[in-house]
Amino acid sequence: MANRKQSKALVRKHIFPVRLSDIELDLLRIKSLDAGMSASELMRRNALMRPLPKRLSKISLQTYWELGQIGNNLNQLVKATNTAIKMGRTPPAKPELLQELLEVLHQCRREIAQADTESDDWEDEEEGDDWEADEG
Repeated sequence: MANRKQSKALVRKHIFPVRLSDIELDLLRIKSLDAGMSASELMRRNALMRPLPKRLSKISLQTYWELGQIGNNLNQLVKATNTAIKMGRTPPAKPELLQELLEVLHQCRREIAQADTESDDWEDEEEGDDWEADEG
């Protein structure tokens, strides 16, 4: 078969080293065999052809985290309430109200995560605003 000439722009002449553990290397080799392609081709396709997940803004991440802390405090209050009820004492809060608060809190966290990942305007933020890749 005749040797086809490729455009100079398409010739792969750059090497990008990647550090892998022994297990990761084995998994890469297994996946590439299963896919019927070289490990290099598999890595190129996974790195270049898959869309990146959308990132959350710093404010959304902080809000999400703070709501999680509030949820932890609510869980402690639920535990104290349940313990008081079991011991026949007056509970510090109404169990039904606490459960309702927890449900609202979880819904808020879901909506924060959903809203940011569905918006397309994250690309307009300053580069490096939320995270930067390690150089090294």
